[in-house]
Amino acid sequence: MKKLKELSVFFPAYNEQANIAATVTKAAAILPQVAQKWEILVVNDGSKDETSQIVNQLIKQIKNLRMITHAPNRGYGGALQTGLYESRYDWVAFTDADGQFDFAEISRLIAKQSQTKADLVLGYYLRRQVPAYRLWGTKAWQLMVRLLFGLKVRDIDCGFKLIKRAVIKKIPRLEAERGPFISSELLVKAQQAGFKFAEIGVHHFPRVAGAATGASLKVILSGLKDLFQLRRKLLQ
Repeated sequence: MKKLKELSVFFPAYNEQANIAATVTKAAAILPQVAQKWEILVVNDGSKDETSQIVNQLIKQIKNLRMITHAPNRGYGGALQTGLYESRYDWVAFTDADGQFDFAEISRLIAKQSQTKADLVLGYYLRRQVPAYRLWGTKAWQLMVRLLFGLKVRDIDCGFKLIKRAVIKKIPRLEAERGPFISSELLVKAQQAGFKFAEIGVHHFPRVAGAATGASLKVILSGLKDLFQLRRKLLQ
């Protein structure tokens, strides 16, 4: 596989003290195999545990690692915005900090991009390791986004993506912060700007430590609000 010339990887992290060290050290071991120049950015989204302290210790060992900390917590959308806009290199990848993806599969996303010349390579879950009610909620959300925006991808919210930085520079600035709408907003705006998508299946593993924070009623309602606000803007 041909290496990318440049690759930024970021991990949004909120209270991931049990997972962040393993996630970062694995990425640091893999990245020299897939990119000539690389960096890792941890977006510490106002963690209340030892996430920040652990990353600061890792920074002493991994020269291409840096951290940006939000105070207070801004939510998943805010963390993704920071990662996307603060990444320095021509290609940007992100995945979750909780260890539920195998970062070694980044090589498959890069190979898919090379084959298709896509501007965005979107992972989709081969089998998602979450409760059934979240699977049904995801299906309903994807149907709503498809009906409102015509976005036809297999999995909007899979947290493993590879994106050309030029996409982020060209599309209107992302706005969603608290709710789950950030991924939908990114893809809708990229589609409207004419960028090319490719999709590839990725494995998903059960969370072994820490707790997921993205399925509360407050977060869901915030996502719905963002969804209809963007729809209104596009109709103006």
